[in-house]
Amino acid sequence: MARPTTGTGYSGIHVQLDGLPSHHLPLLLAAYQYKFGRNVEAMCRHLIDDVAVGWGELGTDLLDGAPPTLVAALTGGEQWPSRTLDHLITPDGFPPVRMSVTAYTADVQDMQWGYVLHNHGVEVISLLNEDIGPVVDWDTDPLTVFNDHPAAWSSLDPAPTIRLSRSTPPPSAPAAAPAKVGTPRPAARR
Repeated sequence: MARPTTGTGYSGIHVQLDGLPSHHLPLLLAAYQYKFGRNVEAMCRHLIDDVAVGWGELGTDLLDGAPPTLVAALTGGEQWPSRTLDHLITPDGFPPVRMSVTAYTADVQDMQWGYVLHNHGVEVISLLNEDIGPVVDWDTDPLTVFNDHPAAWSSLDPAPTIRLSRSTPPPSAPAAAPAKVGTPRPAARR
């Protein structure tokens, strides 16, 4: 998770369970819209600046203030807390050091996804394919279902959605028309 900085870099923090877009984007969108009152700076302070080491996992506490129906749709009724890595004890006895995200740490930590918090939305980077990615607007419905295939997240394309809402049935192939019972078929010509 990172926020853009001036110049070419990002100020970021490591999330051990870096998460698929179908999981992280709904949490981040709902957190921005409800918990942080559409204030990206407050969100960045909480997720990036106020953490000493990094995050183990992002939890449902990011949904505080969201409507109960939205929380239930996103979590299936389950609750789990966000966990920081601030409690780590190093083998050499020194205090743990903040785990900043760089191309090197992303590779070494086998990270597959990066999320950059911009003023206009969250950039989703498939770290296996590119160094930049499409931006999902902060006004996007948190119930949107996003594609988790890394190759779908090209910086040249819009963010890939599977369907616009979790309440919308998934797309399926049109059903074949049922055969009429008792209706003779025309004979084949020879």
